[in-house]
Amino acid sequence: MSSRRRSGCGCILMMPAMTTDPAANSTPEDTGTPRHFIQQAIDEDIASGRWGVPGDGSVVQTRFPPEPNGYLHIGHAKAICLNFGLAEEFGGACNLRFDDTNPAKEEQEYVDSITADVRWLGFEPAGGVRFASDYFDRMYAWAEELIQKGLAYVDDQTADEIRAGRGSLKEPGTNSPFRDRDPAESLDLFRRMKTGEFPDGSRVLRAKIDMASPNINLRDPVMYRVLNQPHHRTGDEWHIYPMYDWAHGLEDSIEGVTHSICTLEFEAHRPLYDWFIDAINQDRGPSSKWGEQIHHPQQIEFSRFVLDYTNMSKRYMKQLVDEGRVEGWDDPRMLTVSGLRRRGYTPQSIRELARESGATKFNALTDHAKLENAIRGHLNKVAPRRMCVLDPLKVTLESWPEGEVDWVDAVNNPEDESAGTRKVPFSGTLYIERADFMEEAPKKFFRLKPGGEVRLRYGYWITCKDVIKNDDGEVIELICTHDPETRGGDSPPPNADGKVRKVKGTLHWVSAEHAVPVEVRQFDRLYSAPRPGKKTDNHLDDLNPDSLDVLSGAMAEPALAEVGSDEPSWGDGVRRFQFERHGYFCIDQQRTDAGDRPVFNRTVTLKDSWAKATGGTPKKG
Repeated sequence: MSSRRRSGCGCILMMPAMTTDPAANSTPEDTGTPRHFIQQAIDEDIASGRWGVPGDGSVVQTRFPPEPNGYLHIGHAKAICLNFGLAEEFGGACNLRFDDTNPAKEEQEYVDSITADVRWLGFEPAGGVRFASDYFDRMYAWAEELIQKGLAYVDDQTADEIRAGRGSLKEPGTNSPFRDRDPAESLDLFRRMKTGEFPDGSRVLRAKIDMASPNINLRDPVMYRVLNQPHHRTGDEWHIYPMYDWAHGLEDSIEGVTHSICTLEFEAHRPLYDWFIDAINQDRGPSSKWGEQIHHPQQIEFSRFVLDYTNMSKRYMKQLVDEGRVEGWDDPRMLTVSGLRRRGYTPQSIRELARESGATKFNALTDHAKLENAIRGHLNKVAPRRMCVLDPLKVTLESWPEGEVDWVDAVNNPEDESAGTRKVPFSGTLYIERADFMEEAPKKFFRLKPGGEVRLRYGYWITCKDVIKNDDGEVIELICTHDPETRGGDSPPPNADGKVRKVKGTLHWVSAEHAVPVEVRQFDRLYSAPRPGKKTDNHLDDLNPDSLDVLSGAMAEPALAEVGSDEPSWGDGVRRFQFERHGYFCIDQQRTDAGDRPVFNRTVTLKDSWAKATGGTPKKG
């Protein structure tokens, strides 16, 4: 049978931590902030005592249940923030439980990466990492119980026959010829399926519900399929594996989950979620041979988080990786959590995005700018400033004393006075951005031009006296003078008439003698269409050919080569900066092919350059 079971998940609004005493919890009336519908549902559960006494740890138990068949993306990050955030808010707990029920696609690498992502985002799973495979024995025993109750049967039909027999939205399904198989025979076959007696796909275990149900999910769904595939945790022990719809609710039940939060595509699966648990609880009780009834969690659905200009399918992401269209799952252009981390995003910015994005019951496309604004907002407050010239043009100051170096003071972060200042060397040979000079400049060009004067930030005012070109007519050097009375970039003293000379242009720069060669990698959106593949049904047709621009000749101030006292402790080993006038960048620890040069990845521009280039935020569609 097919092993396809489910798709990704998303997340919603996180609120500040709250006490579990409902009388003390904030309300819309006393804060002015409306609470989303899941918070309201939990408020009602607490008030009614549905899950126990507030404060005993059982009132809110959530879980994040990823399938270890790929790396997590930004939608999963929001789901993590939701599940762990609600547990924090209500004094409960959240489990990290891997849905490792499909060994054909699962790898330990994915388990490790997902666990690291959860912890990087700032959450610690309750009771350590858990796996669906931890519960295989119990789920199998419950399946035998349903067979004996006449609520499940072994079906010998092929996958195509079962699919055809399910009917359609307009037509009911048809009963399998094996639907009325004797429970003893089904039990015998099921046990032989478990020991590996049958080939892949030859038999399945199906629930006996209603082949005429208007909900197709209830038309005798498959519970187990034969799959003679070694498991990364259980080895060759199992030759059958549970389907997600069967395993999901049982795992939640075992773990005592109170609120099983899923995305909207699972809303039609909720009756099946409930049916499986009710079927197990049928005829159970204090004197029953089956034992006591099992815990019945509550499933709640919400809309997925989807960004425009982004691919949110792990299958398509894997295709990009397998075909070498990106460097790997952690390529900074990928919207995986590891890719965002490598690009310089912070866990705080992603959590803030989760808080701001809100909760709805309607699927919608989210503007990519919201993700970028979240990281801008955080890094603007905390990232130390540095100067880096991406496309250097040599400037020689003919007025500068030969061999002299002036160490000027530069502000580390104007948003944080406690970050202090640093010393930056200023010498007679400098680099400025090539784009900051124009030989035939228009009237409103306020940067450097022949005869023009500009301020070098923290340095001096300089005036262009001459332009040197190579044999091809390209400008290779500027001969300038400096004004010694403008040290620090300040305006010079008034002249004899009391007037103060002014300039409109301020440029960044680096001392050529002290410059550190670096490689800078500038990233744009991986796709050039809001909904990749919408027009052609192939997301590859919308890949952005200009998503990566590598600048191998950039020059940076020497402070970038050393860890400064102004750099915050991020806790993840990533060094992040604002390159003045360019954007926010981080050192890429994964790149080793640039020799001794540090490699910097651009996290985000200072402003939304995409919207400016396209004439505004693109319309959805």
